[in-house]
Amino acid sequence: LAELARHDAAAVFVSITTLDPDLCGVMEPRTSRPSKRLEAIRRLNEAGVPSGVLVAPVIPGLTDEEIPSIVAAAVDAGARFAGMIPLRLPYAVKSLFEDWLETHLPERKTKILHRIQAIRGGRLNDPNFGSRMKGGGIFAEQIAGLFDLACKKAGIAEASPQLSTDHFKRPAGLQMKLF
Repeated sequence: LAELARHDAAAVFVSITTLDPDLCGVMEPRTSRPSKRLEAIRRLNEAGVPSGVLVAPVIPGLTDEEIPSIVAAAVDAGARFAGMIPLRLPYAVKSLFEDWLETHLPERKTKILHRIQAIRGGRLNDPNFGSRMKGGGIFAEQIAGLFDLACKKAGIAEASPQLSTDHFKRPAGLQMKLF
């Protein structure tokens, strides 16, 4: 990655859902803890690989309030850019998440599910290309506004860096045709 980065051909987003190690352990038990993800951002940047944070998935009513602290911690670790994606629950993931909420956060289950539905047009998933990564409605606007403000306060860009393909060379030989 460092070699590619020297040619503006690589950048890395590290996703962070929560900074709470206990919540992370319950929600994502087989993943790296938040401190390790922040360390990855730090080490990538030290190696010359532009890296940033992807606050994802943002779970309305559960992790959305952490957006400012996640962005700030990532910037402290060296993040140069940021992105954000609200939770969506397609297919079987919906039932798994509902069961997870019932087991671990039964007192917050209804609020969280209603917030997800509020940003997903009354459903728990929005498969539409233009809106599935952002959501819609007042809660989606509040989450986006909170993210924008957190990025502005931290002095970080919301977009990923410009990458280049100038140093890629087409392999020699005959290129096969797709059609």
